[in-house]
Amino acid sequence: MLASCQNRREAVEYDDYFEECTRVYRFGIWADSLSVSNYEVMRGDHLSRIFTGLGFTSAQSYRIVNAAYELFPPRRLRAGMNYHVFRTLDSIPEVTHIVFARGRNDFVVLDLQSDDFQASEYQMKEVVKRRYVEGVIQSSLWNALAGGGGNPNLALHLSRIFGWQVDFTSLQRGDRFQIMYDVAFVNDTVSLGIRSVEGAVFIHGNQTFIAVPFEQDSLRTFFDAEGNSLRRAFLRVPLDYTRISSRFSNARMHPILRTVRAHHGVDFAAPMGTPVRTIGDGVVIERGYQPNGAGNFLRIRHNAAYVTTYMHLRNFAPGTQQGSRVTQGQIIGYVGTTGLSTGPHLCFRVHRYGQPINPLTMESPPAYPVHEALMDSFRVVKQDVLAEMAYLSRQVRSREEEESVYIETASSR
Repeated sequence: MLASCQNRREAVEYDDYFEECTRVYRFGIWADSLSVSNYEVMRGDHLSRIFTGLGFTSAQSYRIVNAAYELFPPRRLRAGMNYHVFRTLDSIPEVTHIVFARGRNDFVVLDLQSDDFQASEYQMKEVVKRRYVEGVIQSSLWNALAGGGGNPNLALHLSRIFGWQVDFTSLQRGDRFQIMYDVAFVNDTVSLGIRSVEGAVFIHGNQTFIAVPFEQDSLRTFFDAEGNSLRRAFLRVPLDYTRISSRFSNARMHPILRTVRAHHGVDFAAPMGTPVRTIGDGVVIERGYQPNGAGNFLRIRHNAAYVTTYMHLRNFAPGTQQGSRVTQGQIIGYVGTTGLSTGPHLCFRVHRYGQPINPLTMESPPAYPVHEALMDSFRVVKQDVLAEMAYLSRQVRSREEEESVYIETASSR
């Protein structure tokens, strides 16, 4: 708002300029003479009920719905959505605007100040801020991230970036990490979450792994210090899971049938509805349901050698019909407990040339390294990333030293 006021400075008298620049705007609405109330859409609500509940007649509600239909049709209303109601400060308040949040920074503004109801879109400006966190694992990666002031969800990003280099199910006390990432905000205060990881280092045991983001072939992915891809032809696991509930075995007691039989897969316990991703590019060769076995399942052929199977799904993701192509990391379904299952989990199986193999021990070839023609550009990016991370690390350690001195000084008083 200030910038727009500055641009108008020569076009208005000073008093008018000052008044314009001291106004308070929300969602593009001049709001310093209005009250604002925040609401949440409840289960069973619909637009007409919301409008009549705010004092509009049935005829007015119908006209408001029609005015908003193109930008916010009634079918888009969902329980849990937020909306904001602007009212005058009169003894009998009147509703002037209603703002519905279609997303975290995407809104529909209904102007109800006249009989000619109007609907418009409003998007809050998004600001990206650089963040950095480092730490030493004492109990878990999650706790180390939280203790260092970072977003604990970075644990998932690290496990995906270094998934083939580091076994995140067996991290050791003393393992270290550094991660530089961007977070998106609206209004400089409301976080939209992690936008991207801009560099990472993970020290596991005696090995140091570096991740540098670099784009080639229209794909942004991570490479090590020599330009080798950290990505593999296959993901290590197809989902974010809480634990392995059953491992690959030639003789396992079936939890329901109570008979000893082969279990040529790995069971990943995860909350109901957890997204399941294909571990590699391929074609869906079978999609079906087995009531006395796999429940909802998908089978994907990746190449002449490998076929993967995903079992006990709650449901399938759109675009996963038999014959459809899928790409690595694409969501193909959601964790469920269909078929012979004692609880929500994914049974994941891999066959190589028709023979079952243990998904946890199979090797996967790396994706392509940085192209030779792009190596000079990659070296520049790597140098910039590592230099910025080193600078941010020095800042963190400087703050820690200052805090330590403050604590020691305070305790000696």
